[in-house]
Amino acid sequence: MNRSFVEETCQKHVVVDGLTVLYDRKPVVWDVHFSIPSGALTAIIGPNGAGKSSLVKAMLGLIPRTLGKVRFFGYKTCDMLGKIAYVEQKSNIDWKFPISVFEVAQMGLYGQMHWWNRPGKKERIIVDQMLDRMGLLAVSAMPISALSGGQQRRLLIARALLQRADVYFFDEPFAAIDVPTEKFIVQVFREMEREGKTIFVVHHDLKTVREYFSFAVLLNVRLIAAGPVVEVYNSENLSQTFGLTTNFLEEAFLHLHEKEGKPFCPRADDKQ
Repeated sequence: MNRSFVEETCQKHVVVDGLTVLYDRKPVVWDVHFSIPSGALTAIIGPNGAGKSSLVKAMLGLIPRTLGKVRFFGYKTCDMLGKIAYVEQKSNIDWKFPISVFEVAQMGLYGQMHWWNRPGKKERIIVDQMLDRMGLLAVSAMPISALSGGQQRRLLIARALLQRADVYFFDEPFAAIDVPTEKFIVQVFREMEREGKTIFVVHHDLKTVREYFSFAVLLNVRLIAAGPVVEVYNSENLSQTFGLTTNFLEEAFLHLHEKEGKPFCPRADDKQ
Protein backbone atom coordinates (compact mmCIF):
# COMPACT_ATOMS: atom_id res chain seq x y z
CA MET A 1 0.00 0.00 0.00
CA ASN A 2 1.26 3.48 -0.86
CA ARG A 3 2.89 5.04 2.19
CA SER A 4 1.53 8.53 1.45
CA PHE A 5 -1.98 7.04 1.25
CA VAL A 6 -1.53 5.39 4.66
CA GLU A 7 -0.25 8.62 6.21
CA GLU A 8 -3.09 10.63 4.69
CA THR A 9 -5.61 8.07 5.98
CA CYS A 10 -4.15 8.27 9.50
CA GLN A 11 -4.47 12.05 9.43
CA LYS A 12 -8.22 11.67 8.89
CA HIS A 13 -8.83 8.89 11.41
CA VAL A 14 -8.57 7.96 15.06
CA VAL A 15 -6.34 4.88 14.94
CA VAL A 16 -5.93 2.31 17.71
CA ASP A 17 -3.09 -0.09 16.91
CA GLY A 18 -2.51 -3.20 19.02
CA LEU A 19 -3.77 -1.63 22.25
CA THR A 20 -3.40 -3.94 25.26
CA VAL A 21 -4.10 -3.14 28.90
CA LEU A 22 -3.29 -5.47 31.80
CA TYR A 23 -4.50 -5.23 35.40
CA ASP A 24 -2.43 -7.46 37.72
CA ARG A 25 -1.23 -9.36 34.65
CA LYS A 26 -4.82 -10.01 33.59
CA PRO A 27 -5.81 -8.61 30.16
CA VAL A 28 -8.80 -6.25 30.25
CA VAL A 29 -8.15 -4.98 26.71
CA TRP A 30 -6.27 -7.31 24.39
CA ASP A 31 -4.54 -6.43 21.11
CA VAL A 32 -7.28 -4.08 19.85
CA HIS A 33 -6.99 -2.58 16.37
CA PHE A 34 -9.47 -0.22 14.71
CA SER A 35 -9.72 3.00 12.72
CA ILE A 36 -12.61 5.47 12.96
CA PRO A 37 -12.88 8.46 10.58
CA SER A 38 -13.05 12.01 11.83
CA GLY A 39 -16.53 13.42 12.24
CA ALA A 40 -18.07 10.07 13.20
CA LEU A 41 -20.51 9.38 16.04
CA THR A 42 -19.31 6.02 17.36
CA ALA A 43 -20.77 3.62 19.93
CA ILE A 44 -18.44 1.45 22.00
CA ILE A 45 -20.47 -1.65 22.81
CA GLY A 46 -19.87 -4.72 24.95
CA PRO A 47 -21.01 -6.56 28.08
CA ASN A 48 -20.07 -5.57 31.62
CA GLY A 49 -16.38 -6.19 32.19
CA ALA A 50 -15.63 -6.10 28.47
CA GLY A 51 -13.04 -3.34 28.88
CA LYS A 52 -15.02 -0.47 27.34
CA SER A 53 -14.09 2.15 29.96
CA SER A 54 -10.53 0.81 30.13
CA LEU A 55 -10.24 1.17 26.36
CA VAL A 56 -11.34 4.80 26.56
CA LYS A 57 -9.02 5.60 29.47
CA ALA A 58 -6.09 3.94 27.73
CA MET A 59 -6.80 5.88 24.53
CA LEU A 60 -6.77 9.07 26.60
CA GLY A 61 -3.60 8.13 28.48
CA LEU A 62 -5.41 8.08 31.82
CA ILE A 63 -4.24 4.53 32.51
CA PRO A 64 -1.04 2.88 31.28
CA ARG A 65 -1.03 1.00 28.00
CA THR A 66 0.84 -2.26 28.23
CA LEU A 67 1.26 -2.40 24.46
CA GLY A 68 0.05 -0.55 21.40
CA LYS A 69 -0.37 3.01 20.27
CA VAL A 70 -3.14 5.51 19.62
CA ARG A 71 -3.16 8.31 17.08
CA PHE A 72 -5.71 11.09 16.76
CA PHE A 73 -5.47 12.27 13.15
CA GLY A 74 -1.79 11.40 13.15
CA TYR A 75 -1.03 12.93 16.57
CA LYS A 76 -0.19 11.24 19.86
CA THR A 77 -2.63 11.69 22.73
CA CYS A 78 -0.16 13.95 24.56
CA ASP A 79 -0.10 16.27 21.54
CA MET A 80 -3.89 16.63 21.59
CA LEU A 81 -4.19 18.37 24.96
CA GLY A 82 -7.01 20.88 24.77
CA LYS A 83 -8.46 19.16 21.72
CA ILE A 84 -9.99 16.16 23.53
CA ALA A 85 -12.83 16.31 26.05
CA TYR A 86 -13.90 13.45 28.33
CA VAL A 87 -17.07 13.06 30.39
CA GLU A 88 -16.87 10.17 32.83
CA GLN A 89 -19.82 7.99 33.75
CA LYS A 90 -19.46 8.96 37.38
CA SER A 91 -18.48 12.58 37.63
CA ASN A 92 -16.03 13.71 40.29
CA ILE A 93 -18.26 16.72 40.97
CA ASP A 94 -19.66 16.98 44.49
CA TRP A 95 -23.27 17.82 43.64
CA LYS A 96 -23.82 19.16 47.16
CA PHE A 97 -21.05 21.75 46.82
CA PRO A 98 -22.39 25.33 46.93
CA ILE A 99 -21.71 26.35 43.33
CA SER A 100 -24.07 27.48 40.60
CA VAL A 101 -24.93 25.81 37.30
CA PHE A 102 -23.33 28.73 35.46
CA GLU A 103 -20.07 28.42 37.39
CA VAL A 104 -19.73 24.70 36.61
CA ALA A 105 -20.40 25.26 32.90
CA GLN A 106 -17.91 28.14 32.85
CA MET A 107 -15.15 25.72 33.88
CA GLY A 108 -15.18 24.48 30.31
CA LEU A 109 -13.60 27.76 29.19
CA TYR A 110 -10.69 27.74 31.61
CA GLY A 111 -8.37 25.82 29.29
CA GLN A 112 -8.75 28.58 26.68
CA MET A 113 -7.88 31.42 29.06
CA HIS A 114 -4.64 32.63 30.60
CA TRP A 115 -4.46 31.84 34.30
CA TRP A 116 -4.32 35.52 35.19
CA ASN A 117 -7.49 36.41 33.29
CA ARG A 118 -10.95 36.41 34.81
CA PRO A 119 -14.00 35.53 32.71
CA GLY A 120 -15.61 38.69 31.35
CA LYS A 121 -18.74 39.70 29.48
CA LYS A 122 -17.71 37.82 26.34
CA GLU A 123 -17.24 34.59 28.27
CA ARG A 124 -20.55 35.04 30.07
CA ILE A 125 -22.37 35.36 26.74
CA ILE A 126 -20.68 32.19 25.46
CA VAL A 127 -21.65 30.24 28.57
CA ASP A 128 -25.22 31.53 28.47
CA GLN A 129 -25.52 30.48 24.83
CA MET A 130 -24.34 26.97 25.66
CA LEU A 131 -26.67 26.67 28.64
CA ASP A 132 -29.50 27.80 26.40
CA ARG A 133 -28.55 25.15 23.85
CA MET A 134 -28.65 22.51 26.59
CA GLY A 135 -31.96 23.75 28.01
CA LEU A 136 -30.38 24.98 31.25
CA LEU A 137 -30.40 28.76 30.90
CA ALA A 138 -33.45 29.14 33.13
CA VAL A 139 -31.63 27.37 35.99
CA SER A 140 -28.17 28.89 35.43
CA ALA A 141 -28.20 30.77 38.75
CA MET A 142 -29.44 27.80 40.76
CA PRO A 143 -27.11 25.67 42.91
CA ILE A 144 -26.15 22.39 41.27
CA SER A 145 -27.68 20.54 44.22
CA ALA A 146 -31.12 21.50 42.85
CA LEU A 147 -30.62 19.72 39.52
CA SER A 148 -32.24 16.48 38.50
CA GLY A 149 -30.14 13.60 37.19
CA GLY A 150 -30.93 14.52 33.59
CA GLN A 151 -30.03 18.16 34.19
CA GLN A 152 -26.75 17.11 35.78
CA ARG A 153 -25.89 15.10 32.68
CA ARG A 154 -26.74 18.00 30.38
CA LEU A 155 -24.60 20.33 32.50
CA LEU A 156 -21.57 18.04 32.19
CA ILE A 157 -22.06 17.92 28.43
CA ALA A 158 -22.37 21.72 28.31
CA ARG A 159 -19.08 22.06 30.18
CA ALA A 160 -17.42 19.62 27.76
CA LEU A 161 -18.76 21.42 24.69
CA LEU A 162 -17.41 24.72 25.99
CA GLN A 163 -13.93 23.20 25.78
CA ARG A 164 -14.30 23.45 21.97
CA ALA A 165 -12.53 20.14 21.50
CA ASP A 166 -12.20 18.15 18.28
CA VAL A 167 -12.73 14.74 19.88
CA TYR A 168 -15.22 13.88 22.63
CA PHE A 169 -15.54 10.80 24.81
CA PHE A 170 -18.72 10.14 26.80
CA ASP A 171 -18.89 7.15 29.15
CA GLU A 172 -22.48 5.88 29.55
CA PRO A 173 -24.11 9.32 29.08
CA PHE A 174 -27.61 7.78 29.01
CA ALA A 175 -27.34 5.88 32.29
CA ALA A 176 -30.07 6.66 34.84
CA ILE A 177 -31.80 9.40 32.85
CA ASP A 178 -35.32 9.61 31.44
CA VAL A 179 -36.19 9.01 27.80
CA PRO A 180 -36.83 12.70 26.87
CA THR A 181 -33.40 13.66 28.23
CA GLU A 182 -31.79 10.80 26.32
CA LYS A 183 -33.43 11.89 23.08
CA PHE A 184 -32.34 15.48 23.75
CA ILE A 185 -28.71 14.43 24.27
CA VAL A 186 -28.76 12.28 21.14
CA GLN A 187 -29.91 15.28 19.15
CA VAL A 188 -27.00 17.29 20.57
CA PHE A 189 -24.60 14.51 19.57
CA ARG A 190 -26.05 14.50 16.06
CA GLU A 191 -25.53 18.27 15.83
CA MET A 192 -21.92 17.82 16.95
CA GLU A 193 -21.42 15.13 14.32
CA ARG A 194 -22.72 17.48 11.63
CA GLU A 195 -20.29 20.11 12.92
CA GLY A 196 -17.44 17.69 12.23
CA LYS A 197 -16.77 16.61 15.80
CA THR A 198 -15.52 13.07 16.44
CA ILE A 199 -17.50 11.44 19.23
CA PHE A 200 -17.07 8.15 21.09
CA VAL A 201 -19.88 6.99 23.37
CA VAL A 202 -19.71 3.98 25.69
CA HIS A 203 -23.22 2.62 25.20
CA HIS A 204 -25.22 -0.31 26.57
CA ASP A 205 -28.67 -0.16 24.97
CA LEU A 206 -28.53 -2.48 21.97
CA LYS A 207 -31.91 -1.51 20.58
CA THR A 208 -30.89 2.12 19.96
CA VAL A 209 -27.50 1.58 18.32
CA ARG A 210 -28.76 1.67 14.74
CA GLU A 211 -30.91 4.70 15.44
CA TYR A 212 -28.31 6.76 17.31
CA PHE A 213 -24.90 5.98 15.81
CA SER A 214 -23.11 5.88 12.46
CA PHE A 215 -20.13 3.75 13.56
CA ALA A 216 -19.65 1.06 16.20
CA VAL A 217 -16.83 -0.69 18.05
CA LEU A 218 -17.87 -4.09 19.44
CA LEU A 219 -15.59 -5.19 22.24
CA ASN A 220 -15.26 -8.06 24.69
CA VAL A 221 -11.70 -7.68 25.94
CA ARG A 222 -10.62 -8.27 22.33
CA LEU A 223 -12.11 -6.49 19.35
CA ILE A 224 -15.00 -8.29 17.70
CA ALA A 225 -15.72 -5.74 14.96
CA ALA A 226 -15.43 -2.03 14.17
CA GLY A 227 -16.81 0.06 11.33
CA PRO A 228 -20.04 1.55 10.00
CA VAL A 229 -23.09 0.37 11.92
CA VAL A 230 -24.72 -0.85 8.71
CA GLU A 231 -21.80 -3.23 8.20
CA VAL A 232 -20.76 -4.46 11.65
CA TYR A 233 -23.90 -4.28 13.81
CA ASN A 234 -25.37 -7.67 13.07
CA SER A 235 -26.43 -10.85 14.83
CA GLU A 236 -23.18 -12.69 14.18
CA ASN A 237 -20.97 -9.99 15.69
CA LEU A 238 -23.36 -9.41 18.58
CA SER A 239 -23.42 -13.13 19.38
CA GLN A 240 -19.61 -13.10 19.57
CA THR A 241 -19.61 -9.94 21.67
CA PHE A 242 -22.24 -10.95 24.20
CA GLY A 243 -22.16 -14.72 23.96
CA LEU A 244 -25.78 -14.81 22.87
CA THR A 245 -27.18 -17.12 20.25
CA THR A 246 -27.89 -15.77 16.79
CA ASN A 247 -31.46 -17.01 17.01
CA PHE A 248 -32.01 -15.10 20.24
CA LEU A 249 -30.74 -11.87 18.70
CA GLU A 250 -32.79 -12.27 15.55
CA GLU A 251 -35.90 -12.87 17.65
CA ALA A 252 -35.10 -9.78 19.74
CA PHE A 253 -34.71 -7.62 16.64
CA LEU A 254 -37.99 -8.96 15.23
CA HIS A 255 -39.71 -8.22 18.53
CA LEU A 256 -38.42 -4.64 18.48
CA HIS A 257 -39.61 -4.23 14.90
CA GLU A 258 -43.11 -5.40 15.82
CA LYS A 259 -43.22 -3.41 19.06
CA GLU A 260 -42.16 -0.13 17.49
CA GLY A 261 -44.28 -0.64 14.38
CA LYS A 262 -41.52 0.49 12.06
CA PRO A 263 -38.68 -1.16 10.12
CA PHE A 264 -35.56 -2.00 12.09
CA CYS A 265 -33.25 -0.24 9.66
CA PRO A 266 -30.16 1.98 9.65
CA ARG A 267 -30.30 5.73 10.11
CA ALA A 268 -30.97 7.63 6.93
CA ASP A 269 -27.80 9.64 7.36
CA ASP A 270 -25.45 6.69 8.02
CA LYS A 271 -21.95 7.27 6.68
CA GLN A 272 -20.81 4.72 4.17
